[in-house]
Amino acid sequence: MKITVIGGGGVRAMFLAKSLAQKSEALGINKIVFMDNNEQKLNIYGKMAKKVALSINPKLSFSLTLDAKEAVRDTDYVITTIREGGDEMRVEDEKIALKYNVIAQETTGACGLSFAMRSVYALIEYCELIKKYANPNCKVFNFTNPAGVVSQTLLDAGYDFTYGICDTPSSMLRTFAKLYGADENSVKGELYGLNHLSYFSSVTLNGKEILDELLDNDEAYTKTDMRYFDKPLLKERHAIFNEYLYYFYYREKALRNIVNAEKTRGMQILDINKAMTEELSKIDIDNDFETALKIFEHYYGMRENNYMASETGIKRDTEWKYDINEKDDGGYAGVALKYIEIMQSGKTDSMVLCTANNGAIKGLLNDDIVEITCDITKDGVFPHKNIKTDEQNLELVIHVKIYERLASKAIREKSIQSAVEALTMHPLVNSYSLAKALVNDFLELNKEYTADWS
Repeated sequence: MKITVIGGGGVRAMFLAKSLAQKSEALGINKIVFMDNNEQKLNIYGKMAKKVALSINPKLSFSLTLDAKEAVRDTDYVITTIREGGDEMRVEDEKIALKYNVIAQETTGACGLSFAMRSVYALIEYCELIKKYANPNCKVFNFTNPAGVVSQTLLDAGYDFTYGICDTPSSMLRTFAKLYGADENSVKGELYGLNHLSYFSSVTLNGKEILDELLDNDEAYTKTDMRYFDKPLLKERHAIFNEYLYYFYYREKALRNIVNAEKTRGMQILDINKAMTEELSKIDIDNDFETALKIFEHYYGMRENNYMASETGIKRDTEWKYDINEKDDGGYAGVALKYIEIMQSGKTDSMVLCTANNGAIKGLLNDDIVEITCDITKDGVFPHKNIKTDEQNLELVIHVKIYERLASKAIREKSIQSAVEALTMHPLVNSYSLAKALVNDFLELNKEYTADWS
């Protein structure tokens, strides 16, 4: 089996490589290709990823390439994790949003639309290559943000072999397992909503429902990402929230924290990645991997401890290590690999994916992309139906889904009007005049991609 990673020069390349290599023998993966269009980053982070993978499984054929066509040729699965425009454009997105006193967050709201204007067009080019050169049954797992809008647009454009993936739901379930001192596979969840806007309506431990226990557990509000929410809110909504719902339920706090922070998240990432890349560029990775790894651990630890700190005022303070030999915690590669594992087993199992609704969530269209617990079988992906939903939670899901539909239409039809309508509908903008101003600025920023919009 051949697996291709498009965006293999990203700073998280080693996580992907570790996941793939640790599962390679069990799943029959014998060929891995990491492709990126940034030669410097591919020769640093891609090379480190290759070093990790081959140390775990020396039998692997692992190659790095700048050639997308060759990367996808005869491949069975593709993982896309690209950042079109780089960290620099993320910072510019944030500046525009803050100019209009709108929350600056790259995957939801105004910045998400701008990011999608860049991401989708690049991904469509890759999807066309995949249709032409990959194996006929090739599946694409898209981790490129904003995953909700991107996945919706790719499906609407006819690329029905793509699935959106995100490691947030599985990471949350792992923290619950850790809280209980239990095996990670013993904790399951029923989740519904959209990417970065989803709710766990059920969490079970060895088949026993523990949602109410978690909602009442003070320790869960300090040791998991329930830390971003007040206990009365989660208990009243009777659900565990995706961490990104912080921006919707604490909008004024999030905006105030971002404005008052020394740096936005994008600025932090830009500075950290720039400094890390500069240091690593001076290291002979093939012959001094240990030094390179120490540099990586230092800077990536800074990323992790500052995650959502600017927005929430809550900073993590833990020592971060990358252990090649430690059992992989999954991450977003783990989500893709779980799908492959289930398909190969011939048995039915469940997992969270971004996929077509197909009647699962009432009030949404069949071809609306939702993030939901699904049954995976040899016959396909089937989102769970009759999941218990809350009226207020569902109202927000439907509201944001309308935004995602309009954003998809804007990008596919290159329609300025639809883009304005999309942001007007988004709860974090919710203003026609603001939407119009934001779209004008984003079109100018992204003119390399949007010059023919009208």
